[in-house]
Amino acid sequence: MASQDTTEVLDNILDRFKSQDPVNTRSWFEDLMAVQFSGGLLEIACQDEAKAQFLYDNCLVGFTKAAQNATGHLVSIKFSVLSGEPAPKQLSETAGKKTRLHPDYTFESFVVGPCNRLAHASCVAVSNALGTTYNPLFLYGNVGLGKTHLLHAICHEAKKTLPAAEFEFLSCEEFVNSFVRAIEKGSLARFQSQFRNVDILVIDDVQFLREREQSQEEFFHTFNALYNNHKQIVLTADCPPGQLPSLEDRLISRFKWGLVTRLDAPSYETRIAIVQKKAHLRGLSISEDIAEYVAHKVKANIREMEGALTIIYATAQACDEPITLELAQQALGHNEIAGKKQISITAIIDAVTEYFDVRLADLQSKRRSQSITLPRQVCMFLARNLTRHSLEEIGGHLGGRDHTTVLHACSKIGDLKQNDPDTRAQLEELTAAITDPK
Repeated sequence: MASQDTTEVLDNILDRFKSQDPVNTRSWFEDLMAVQFSGGLLEIACQDEAKAQFLYDNCLVGFTKAAQNATGHLVSIKFSVLSGEPAPKQLSETAGKKTRLHPDYTFESFVVGPCNRLAHASCVAVSNALGTTYNPLFLYGNVGLGKTHLLHAICHEAKKTLPAAEFEFLSCEEFVNSFVRAIEKGSLARFQSQFRNVDILVIDDVQFLREREQSQEEFFHTFNALYNNHKQIVLTADCPPGQLPSLEDRLISRFKWGLVTRLDAPSYETRIAIVQKKAHLRGLSISEDIAEYVAHKVKANIREMEGALTIIYATAQACDEPITLELAQQALGHNEIAGKKQISITAIIDAVTEYFDVRLADLQSKRRSQSITLPRQVCMFLARNLTRHSLEEIGGHLGGRDHTTVLHACSKIGDLKQNDPDTRAQLEELTAAITDPK
């Protein structure tokens, strides 16, 4: 068991982390346990692997920094999973990367409304009867309406009912990239074994199969192998199968074999419920009028609702004030220009390369000179703060760097922004150029 002092250290770390990184703060942080603290290593345990993986992917740098600030010493952080008393199970990095399930994305946290009732019901049915109810299950709708949330929820529920079930959950781009690497390395048989011998195959954004003839051929045979063995297939796209561009007819036909269902934009009442649910998941206490204000301001994209809550929370932390309607209006008003359009990583890279007079090829290269490293890290910082892209996606645009590199860059530029007036001025100038180009 952890000592009282160790527990107090963890409480101090959590307080510091919440103020430094409101984006990744979660209400379940209150259930974290300090297992031991010795030799400069603090081991923190949580209730399940999905939460441990979330901490590892998104919070390791922030927790480490907060721990060092709290103790005044160099401290390393290790996350583990409570698998029974008294010893926790150490997080398996390989297994975590394979599943990558988000702890927030469960059926319990999904708000059901007229816009998504059928999609939600079909996903619940699939998770309780893999390969027999709706196979394949094809979900489609615009960005930010909950498709990915439902995919995670299916896998969470399937793991509860069938702990031994094997599944692959990945984006279409990841599937294609894995296929290309398998061809390059001569390991196609291993690739086929990986994807054709699972109980559930979940592919997000399958529309990116377009104009990839070899990948379509491989996916066709993978689909057939799984379907013929009564294994579950779940797919998402931004449009129904019949409207997928440049996709073979035989694939489109198979996508229609099971159930095709659409997610629409949420109604005003559903948006209010979503805002309240998202706030609860982050441990935020907001009033009904604040939820109504956010729901009125953000009408079509659930991710933008999450972003609005993050802005409100960050503003409250910075001002050291309670979250009121006036503060929410002030916080979101300051971001009105940026919120009117989707900012792309490409736009950020273009602005940074022009500002620092460097080339895109330099940013994507392995060069580590200060003249290249700083602009590259600024790109990562701005992309993290101005877009909804994941750490992996940001790193992918900048030479295929992993999420820990992006986190380190964001932490470093964040420190410079706070302590160096010149860096702060540069970031403000770049942000203005990106959000309001002339």
